[in-house]
Amino acid sequence: MIRIYLHPIPIRIWHWINALGFIILIITGIQVRYGNIIKLFSFETAVDIHSWTGFILIANYCIWLFYYLLTFKIKIYFPPITHPIQFTKDSIRQAKFYGYGIFVGDPNPHHPTPDNKFNPMQKISYLMIMASLIPVQIITGLFLWDPKLFSKWINLVGGIQIVDMIHVLLFIFFSAFIVVHFYLATLGHTPLAHIKAMITGYEEEEEEHSH
Repeated sequence: MIRIYLHPIPIRIWHWINALGFIILIITGIQVRYGNIIKLFSFETAVDIHSWTGFILIANYCIWLFYYLLTFKIKIYFPPITHPIQFTKDSIRQAKFYGYGIFVGDPNPHHPTPDNKFNPMQKISYLMIMASLIPVQIITGLFLWDPKLFSKWINLVGGIQIVDMIHVLLFIFFSAFIVVHFYLATLGHTPLAHIKAMITGYEEEEEEHSH
């Protein structure tokens, strides 16, 4: 095994704050939405926790964005526009690995490096999430936090029910994403390898893939 330093300290801190924050938002969001089913806190407490956690994650998102922009590492999220055909082939190969190869012992076709951390499917999904879905969730969350303050913008998108529907649909998506993300995180050479890497910063790779 060789050890590759993939996850700098700022990214590890951002990741775990984000993970904990998402779980809190999901739990409190369910209670706010379905208070007759889950009653861990009072409605007011659930709203307060949800709001404050949301603001913490907004700040956390800004830290992530500034870090990647200032270090010019944001490019690791973008598919290579100069080789679209090869990227498509690599995406199909990665999908085959997740859907079949991993169950018959095939090696992962992607071997991460500091400048190419994500496989093609990760690039597509993470770029979509970080560049569009999270910003939309932040905006709709702010609209719901203070409908009066943002009434002009709420009316522009079709009213508070539309805003609420978008926010809830994205909430469902992110809830499912966390489950899938955790599952994929267990697909290293050991079930805890990728999770350990997000704690230590170092990913372990087979020796023959270093060349």
